[in-house]
This record gives sequence, structure tokens and C-alpha cells, in this order.
Amino acid sequence: MPKILLTGAGGQLGSVLIPYLREKYGIENVIATDLKPLKNASGPSDVLDVLDYEGVKSIIQKYEIDQIYHLAAILSAKGEQDPRFTWKVNMDGLLNILEISRELGIEKVFNPSSIAVFGSKTQKENTPQNPILIPETIYGMSKEAGENWTNYYYQKYGLDVRSIRYPGLIGYNSLPGGGTTDYAVEIFHDAINKGKYTCFLNSDTVLPMMYMQDAMRATVELMEAPIEDIKIRTSYNLAAMSFSPEQIFLEIKKYLPKFKIKYKADFRDEIAKSWVESVDDSAARKDWGWKETYDLPRMVKDMIYNLRIEPHSSSD
Repeated sequence: MPKILLTGAGGQLGSVLIPYLREKYGIENVIATDLKPLKNASGPSDVLDVLDYEGVKSIIQKYEIDQIYHLAAILSAKGEQDPRFTWKVNMDGLLNILEISRELGIEKVFNPSSIAVFGSKTQKENTPQNPILIPETIYGMSKEAGENWTNYYYQKYGLDVRSIRYPGLIGYNSLPGGGTTDYAVEIFHDAINKGKYTCFLNSDTVLPMMYMQDAMRATVELMEAPIEDIKIRTSYNLAAMSFSPEQIFLEIKKYLPKFKIKYKADFRDEIAKSWVESVDDSAARKDWGWKETYDLPRMVKDMIYNLRIEPHSSSD
């Protein structure tokens, strides 16, 4: 079994990926780290600042790590509040991971990217694998640069770095972490707990989305694929569904008929409008067999069922 380190394990993706990986590889083989101590870690965990080069190196050596899932980052909406610090965390943190991995001979590194790398000049529908990339947020800029760094470390040093351009992620296990697609998680909590929701996007703003169960499976499938099957070393497009706030609202109303929504768009709608509406992920399907399981109706049904039986409480 590999010994796996996760950075940013308290975030939206990390908090659900940790138990998923531990079930697959064993509790003691997956080390959860974050900037602050993790509550209810249910396994080995440690405090780690990804900007601390020697600290990162020490943790990797301490736990004899083979693989790293580098999830620590400041997301799109939160990142616009402090662009320079966002760039520092997202870029210097990644470079520390890459350089230490090269130095210590780490087997594999996962570095997530995002649809935030696309900008308003990118083809909006069925966005190809290699389109024009002119991101319009500091988060997107850092992710685009990160894709090039991962490709560089593979080409220059042979470091096996793999990446996915995640769409918006929706799950019932964790709360949002400051992203532009957060409305698609918040809307469920407010629908069940309050019966109403005020959306920060316009009703017709369409974005690519994915259910967290599919995202976790895709991540592990990518990391487990034979190295010869990984043809793209920047980041793979990944798709499951695309919808607007109005479309998900109408789907939720099938289960909660009294649910109401109003729209009060803010700066996040402008960010969303600069992104794409759907992506072509045929390369991921061809290279390592990706295929989604959840569409919008199935995802909404599963979200409402799980949030009703087990109300969320923050674990980070």
C-alpha cells in the first residue's frame, strides 16, 4: 500500500477524500495535514504550512510518504480579496511540493486544477482540451501556471505529476470553501433548513458541475492509471453535468415544493460568466477510462436524502 500525504485536508475536497482513501488504502497509510489541527481526524494527521519548505520536507520524511495529493489552495471568490497572498499560497506551496518531491523521489503527485483556468475568450460550450487560456481571477491564473509547472517537472525531471481540471464540486459531507460554484452546495442546506435561498449568481448562469462521489472516484482512477496511459501532463478536462441556478432550483422543488429562491448577483456572477458552460473531456475518457455516474436528477435526489438523514456539521 502507498503512504499518502494530503495537504489542505480540511477543505471541501480533502475532508471527503481522506475517508475515501483510507477505506481503500488503510487508515494508517493516509496522512491528513492542514494549516490548523484537524478535528475528528479519525487517523494520522499533522499541522503543515505548505509555504514552509523544511516543514513540508520533514513531514514527508517523518511518514515515509510515497504519494502526495496537494489540495492546499485559496479558491476563486476568496482569492479575489487578497490576490497577492493567494498567488503566494497557491504558487509557492505547489513549487515546494514539486521540488521536494523531485528531491526525495516521490512516486506520484496529484495537483488539482480547475475550470477557473478558462476565461471569457475560451470557447464556452464543449470547451476543448487545449483551448486559449486567459484566466480572469488570481485563482485561475495560479492554476494555469500550476498546470505548466506540473508539465515542466514531468518533462524536465520525470516527476509523475497528474492533474484534473475540476468543475464545480457538490457534496453533502463538507461545507463550501470560498469558491464561485459554492451556491450549488449552499442551496441544498438552505432549502432543507430554511425553505428559501438567496443566490449570488443570476438565474441563467450555467457552469460545469460534478457530484463529489464522482470527483473522488475520478481522482483515484487517475492516480491509479498506468503511467503510459497518462498522455496529458498539464491537466485533464473533466465533465459530468452543466446547469444554471434555476435548473437546480426546479429539481430541488420536486422534493421540497415550498422551496423559494431569489437572485441577488454579486461579483461572483462576473467570475462565473468568464468561465465556460461545458467541457469536452474525451481525452480523460480515452486515456484512463473516465465516465461519470451522476447527472443532475440523481445528484439532487442523493444530496437531499443524505442531508436529511445526517445534517452536516463542520469537521475542519
